[in-house]
Amino acid sequence: MIEQIDILGSPVNFLTMETAIQAIARCIEEKKVCQVVTANAEILYMAQHDPGLFLALHDAGLVTADGMGVVLASRILGQPLPERVAGVDLVCALAERGVRAGWRFYLLGAKPEVLKVAVERLELHYPGIQIVGSHHGYFSQADNVAILEGIRNSQPDILLVAMGAPKQDIWLHDYLDKSGAYVGIGVGGTFDILAGAVQRAPLWMQRFGLEWLFRLWQEPRRWRRVLLLPRFIWAVLWQRFRR
Repeated sequence: MIEQIDILGSPVNFLTMETAIQAIARCIEEKKVCQVVTANAEILYMAQHDPGLFLALHDAGLVTADGMGVVLASRILGQPLPERVAGVDLVCALAERGVRAGWRFYLLGAKPEVLKVAVERLELHYPGIQIVGSHHGYFSQADNVAILEGIRNSQPDILLVAMGAPKQDIWLHDYLDKSGAYVGIGVGGTFDILAGAVQRAPLWMQRFGLEWLFRLWQEPRRWRRVLLLPRFIWAVLWQRFRR
C-alpha cells in the first residue's frame, strides 16, 4: 500500500515519477488490474459532486498529483506530496521504460487525426515501442462492446485513455477489467500535446506552477475551468480549518 493524503474527501498517493513507474511495472508483472487517475485540482473539486468520479478515485490503484494546485493543497494540509506527476510526463516515462520492458500500449481517445499523429510521434521518439492498437475518442455507448473487443484482441499491458475528465476516469472504472489491459491511465490532453496540437508551457512556467496560465492563453474558452482553482484552494483551506 502506498501512503496517501485525503484532499476534499478523495485520496492522492505520495508518489514521485519513479515510484509511480515502479508501481505500474509491479502491476504488469503481477498481472494485476490497476486504474491510475492523474488528478488535478479540477478533478478533486468535481469529485465532491460527481458520484461516478468519486468512486473512480476511491477504487483506483494509484492517484497521482497532476497539477501544482494539488501539490499546494497537500502543503496547506501539512502533508506535502513529494512532486507533481503529470499525465503527459508519466506517459513519456512509461514509453521510455516500456521499450526496454517490452510493454504493449493501446491508445484510446482524441480526434482521429490527432491520435494518428500522436502514435507516429511516440513511435518516432521511442524506437521499438509496441503500440498494438488505437481508437479515437468520439464513440457512443453503443460502440463500447466493439471497442472493448478490439482492445482485448490487441492484448495491451497499458491502456492510455484521453477523453477528458471525468469521462475517461469513469469509463476506465467501468470497463478496464473488461478490456484485458492490466493498467489503465486517464491522460487528459496528452495526445494533443504529443501530436503538437497543443503546446506545452515553457519549463520555467511548469516549475512555478503556471502551466494553467499558458493553457488559458492558448485556449481562452477554458476560463470557466480556471475559476475552479481559487474555489479548490478555498475548499482545501476550509478542510484544514475544520481539523
